[in-house]
Amino acid sequence: MLHKQSIEIIGVPLDLGASRRGTDAGPSALRVAGLGKSLERMGHSISRESDVAVPSREASEPGKESIRFKSEILVACQSLAEKTKAALTRGDTPLVIGGDHSLAMGSIAGVSSYFEQNNNDIGLLWFDAHADLNIPDITPSGNVHGMPLAHLLGYGDNDFRHIMGPKPKIKPENVVLIGVRDIDHAEAELLKRSGIKVFSMRDIDELGMGQVSTEAIDIVTRNTAGFHVSFDVDGCDPDVIPGSGTLVAGGVSFREAHLLLEKCADTELMVSMDMVELNPFLDNKNISAERAVNLIQSAFGHTII
Repeated sequence: MLHKQSIEIIGVPLDLGASRRGTDAGPSALRVAGLGKSLERMGHSISRESDVAVPSREASEPGKESIRFKSEILVACQSLAEKTKAALTRGDTPLVIGGDHSLAMGSIAGVSSYFEQNNNDIGLLWFDAHADLNIPDITPSGNVHGMPLAHLLGYGDNDFRHIMGPKPKIKPENVVLIGVRDIDHAEAELLKRSGIKVFSMRDIDELGMGQVSTEAIDIVTRNTAGFHVSFDVDGCDPDVIPGSGTLVAGGVSFREAHLLLEKCADTELMVSMDMVELNPFLDNKNISAERAVNLIQSAFGHTII
């Protein structure tokens, strides 16, 4: 294991950004799987555990079909941004457990704002089967969990783009998307315009995860103060993580995912992390949560020897 860290675990029980219900129970599933204790056994300390308050779908109004549950998601992301920034200010590493991927607009906005105080940029490693680059004008579903990366780059809805300030939260040259294999047509055009580096499953097949990881880490650490990992469990193959409502066949293997996160840990430059889209209602005896905890351990420096 590498250097010991003080970690704040922040739960975000959010499923308003998705079509399938159940990701709001993701934080509980990860805690039941022993997340905090596993990190403590590695020598890290858990400085605190906190949660973002999120209303239920039944207590919320969906609003516009092109950006469903916007107001509730916005409030949750604003609260989360404050929490991740405050954690870093205290010297803690924010570990955000969700919850659907729309929460990343909050977690990364807070991390970016913290480093921006010293005129520093952050890198972003986005592990996902999807590009998450839809915006309200082009979305086929209106589900916000398909939009967070676009808003972090400065596209789309003004309120989401302006969490913690009007500037884009990340620069495209500092972003890498890994594992993508399911992109909407209009979204693909925005992806091409965005300029971010994409490693599709074909790239992983041809190059191997070792080389992909090395190239990705070079991008997210070049001229940055560190990088954030936003890990969507659907980036893994459904045989690895069955407990997700956004499964896409032909994904990253368990060992490939571990290798990527182990190499992230080797840098000692990962400043924060999300683990999202875990849906325990679609799982088999919480195996997906247990494997997600194993992957988080790799990101925080777990080694065999």
